[in-house]
Amino acid sequence: MGSSSRKFVLVFSSLAFLAGSLALTPQISVADEAMASAGKKVAENRKKGNCFACHDYPGAVLPGNIGPKLVNMKQRYPDKKQLRDKIWDATTTSPNTIMPPFGRHHILSEQEIDNIVEFIYNL
Repeated sequence: MGSSSRKFVLVFSSLAFLAGSLALTPQISVADEAMASAGKKVAENRKKGNCFACHDYPGAVLPGNIGPKLVNMKQRYPDKKQLRDKIWDATTTSPNTIMPPFGRHHILSEQEIDNIVEFIYNL
């Protein structure tokens, strides 16, 4: 086998390995991506979620530090429903929290909460 043939096999094998690795990487669906994008808009809207007033997260501009950092959310909340419940009404698990009960007080709609959950869950 010539030198150029070995290089081709090496490059082809590397590309095949990379393609296989990418296939194993969890991907966010187009619908979930749209929800996450809408959730980011609500989360960063000062009249709605205003999440960055209290939380730091990747991409937040001038974030607060009152609440915990929003990182590794899939590991922290393996059950996405627990994260949603926390946003809907954090007082159920943390009675002394200062986080507003966004759902219980109708600050956000159910769809807006679902969108924010999708955004935060993928941080």
